[in-house]
Amino acid sequence: MAIEIKIQDVARYEGQEVTLKGWLYNKRSSGKLRFLLVRDGSATIQCVVFKGAVSEEVFENATALTQESSLTVTGTVAKDDRSKIGYEIQVSDLTVVQIAHEYPITKKEHGVDFLMDHRHLWLRSSKQHALIRIRHEVIRAAREFFDMRDFTLMDAPIFTPNAAEGTSTLFETDYFERKAYLTQSGQLYGEAGAMAFGNIYCFGPTFRAEKSKTRRHLTEFWMIEPEMAYCDLEQDMVVAEEFVTHIVKSVLKNRRPELETLERDISKLEKIEAPFPRLHYDEAVEILKKNGVDFEYGDDFGATDETTISQQFDRPVIVHHYPAEVKAFYMKRDPETPQFALAMDMLAPEGYGEIIGGSQREDDYDVLLQRVKEYNLPEEAFAWYLDLRKYGSVPHAGFGLGIERTVAWISGIRHIRETIPFPRTMTRLYP
Repeated sequence: MAIEIKIQDVARYEGQEVTLKGWLYNKRSSGKLRFLLVRDGSATIQCVVFKGAVSEEVFENATALTQESSLTVTGTVAKDDRSKIGYEIQVSDLTVVQIAHEYPITKKEHGVDFLMDHRHLWLRSSKQHALIRIRHEVIRAAREFFDMRDFTLMDAPIFTPNAAEGTSTLFETDYFERKAYLTQSGQLYGEAGAMAFGNIYCFGPTFRAEKSKTRRHLTEFWMIEPEMAYCDLEQDMVVAEEFVTHIVKSVLKNRRPELETLERDISKLEKIEAPFPRLHYDEAVEILKKNGVDFEYGDDFGATDETTISQQFDRPVIVHHYPAEVKAFYMKRDPETPQFALAMDMLAPEGYGEIIGGSQREDDYDVLLQRVKEYNLPEEAFAWYLDLRKYGSVPHAGFGLGIERTVAWISGIRHIRETIPFPRTMTRLYP
């Protein structure tokens, strides 16, 4: 009796009869032969149907198959050095589950809008499939990193009464006759978790109503955010470096075929090793000046600025000590140079921009209360957050890594919209 297997495990069954359940990715015919490229979600393999080796019904079924028709195939696993997977299936039986009619995504060139309108089907293509598998590995490796270091996962709410980064980019919603907002970050709640568990991380969707149409922005994206008690900016940067290094190495180890499908220059990823270069804000500004960038000192860095800075290095670079005026209210100021916040951003190489933003958090109650007032934030909404500074406050720090930007960089994909199954942008809410 044939053994039902996944295509990715085919090497273990050479010479044996197996059954595959999947979809027709492509097909070609040559006389009495039908070459069926079958995918099952784990991998793709060629299944060869020889008219002399199967019933007339099976051969007719193989002939009738169309792109993305679903089918079950039984046959013998045979070595095939020409195949990417190293094997093929010599078919003895084939059952059609459903014939797909006029599949809309064909071999011809399609525009981006067409492909995005058919995102539910575009995910089946080889490159999109590879991207989502790499995304899976990035998330798996991220969880693994924190699990190995005994961090506790703490889920933060999606609905919040307050903003972490200011109210200008919030999605507001009615919440039983009150105002609520879709979360920009799990960080504030993560700080509460750090005071309870020591080291925690949040992982979930976040929302920014930024009116931006760049290739780096989505209105809905996923972040993983560690928060650490008894931690300062220096320790925060060390964890961030080790974290990103671990993720890249895991993708190189476990998703190399997918990187090759995307034609990624793997040699660039192999250079990623902690520690990373670090620049004070002032040093970063000097790089911009030397490269002729028109930049006003004291501003935050834009996309062009980040690209110019990161192009000087072959691995991520950390910029730290930003002017306090351009950073969030909760970031602690440097006691020696209070015009600077104890903040840091990690910029990915090759023009991919910021993938991590973090800081040491303000741990003094009176200072934080004053900041809430200075930023014109509703004090009552932050009462619980201020409480964290009243009952056993300690130095603490954390950061957030954007999953989609990280996947874009590691995959070498230019636009972030392809790194999430169903992207949300200013103009995209379907499907």
